[in-house]
Amino acid sequence: MKKSTYRASTDVALIKYWGKRDEKLRLPENNSISMILDGLETVTTVEFRNDLAQDRVRIAGEARAVEAQRVTRQLDRIREIAGVAWYAQVESVNSFPKGTGLSSSGSGFAALTCAAADALDLNLTERELSILARQASGTACRCVCGGFVEWHAGDSSGTSYAETIFPADHWAIHDVVAVVDEGMKRVSSTEGHQTAQSSPFYTTRQAHIGDKIATMKRAIAARDFTSFGELVEAEALEFHTILLTSQPPLIAWYPGTVEVMLAVQQMRQDNIEAYFTINTGFNVHVLTLPHYVAAVAERLQKLSLVQKTLQASIGGKPQKTDAHLF
Repeated sequence: MKKSTYRASTDVALIKYWGKRDEKLRLPENNSISMILDGLETVTTVEFRNDLAQDRVRIAGEARAVEAQRVTRQLDRIREIAGVAWYAQVESVNSFPKGTGLSSSGSGFAALTCAAADALDLNLTERELSILARQASGTACRCVCGGFVEWHAGDSSGTSYAETIFPADHWAIHDVVAVVDEGMKRVSSTEGHQTAQSSPFYTTRQAHIGDKIATMKRAIAARDFTSFGELVEAEALEFHTILLTSQPPLIAWYPGTVEVMLAVQQMRQDNIEAYFTINTGFNVHVLTLPHYVAAVAERLQKLSLVQKTLQASIGGKPQKTDAHLF
């Protein structure tokens, strides 16, 4: 019996990737930069056993067939590397709503990959873990790292990986997440990636993405929050323009999403510096500095369409824990 439990944080994409050059290997069309979020996490226990006839997968206490298939495919990759045939019992729980645009697949498959690799004593490097996690979920390749992370698009499986570009203690940025709905997204990110290039603005976006990456790195290096926030917010709006103009259009926003965006703009008018970003869902990340967190959370909680808020700071890479789920 070989067993291990890992805790992994999700992330928020600052400069986003959209579109894949290789669907099977999950190679993205462009580099991306994200921030790991301490406070929004997945805890996963993996136990390989010689008495199982198949993998047993439970997420949040439930057996879910589609998700179990993705887990088994990832375990197959890890079993192949280790040269073993044991099936595994897997239990996984999140501290935040799943499937709502908060990158739960990123933390989920990062935790699964780290736990399974550790249980089988593979001793993989962070880059190797990133490459392996990417094959299950693109975002997961970033979530095996810590701090501010860049995912290098690469042109092959071995060159497409993520790495930390600034550590978690480089800068104290906080994320106040406005949860406007806890239901599942109507269109998955996987489906959206397939239609990305149908947007008439996609080529223009790709032509400038390299400059955005460089500008973001400079803003983070200088701890220039205004430049950082303005770029993050503009990037989110541009990204959703691609979604909105793809065929068929991917309309991710809910009424509450728009309410939060307008409220964040009003905060700046009231000298509370905060900026929003949205992944492929409807819930909104509001990035701010430590001395504004309480004011931002209070404003968001008072909005009529916000169900609750979650708070996170910059997190580190996945950590092994002895708190097994079974």
